[in-house]
Amino acid sequence: MNIPCILIPVLVGLICAILGYLLGKMNSKKEDSLATSLQEDLDACKANTKNLTAKIAALETELAAKAIITPSPQSYAAVTPTILFDSELAATVFGKKIKENDLKIVEGIGPKIEALFNEAGIITWHQLSDTSTEKLQSILDAGGENYAIHNPSTWAKQAFLAYQGKWQELKDMQEGLLGGKE
Repeated sequence: MNIPCILIPVLVGLICAILGYLLGKMNSKKEDSLATSLQEDLDACKANTKNLTAKIAALETELAAKAIITPSPQSYAAVTPTILFDSELAATVFGKKIKENDLKIVEGIGPKIEALFNEAGIITWHQLSDTSTEKLQSILDAGGENYAIHNPSTWAKQAFLAYQGKWQELKDMQEGLLGGKE
């Protein structure tokens, strides 16, 4: 059988085209499988990161609640051991129910300032009493204009009296204050 010379390159080209097409299909399936696998791994990593971020936030909150503050030498809280909270005595003096570590009992602190302090890790009377006026003012300044106008100069002392359970002294002190200022 005599095949014309022109037919050989055509047949070789046709065979190469078919092989190229088949190899391309096989490679495409591998790439799709690899891309799917990588996307699944990426999604799993994102979910794991989200879970770890939530755990870190929860641990930071727990740590802030259990934070041990090293008192400074001039600290109000440095001289007082842990005192049990007497809600009945507080209610008798103030004529309303007082919740333990409610920072709003301090003259000049309202719900928004309490929230600012809580975000800064100050959640108890003891912590507030052990925080310098400068630190309190910096937290207020960071909160914006509406907070920067407040004067926290008596807040640590008021918190110390609340922490000690000296409700009458606290009430007497607050009667001489205007918005927490002497």
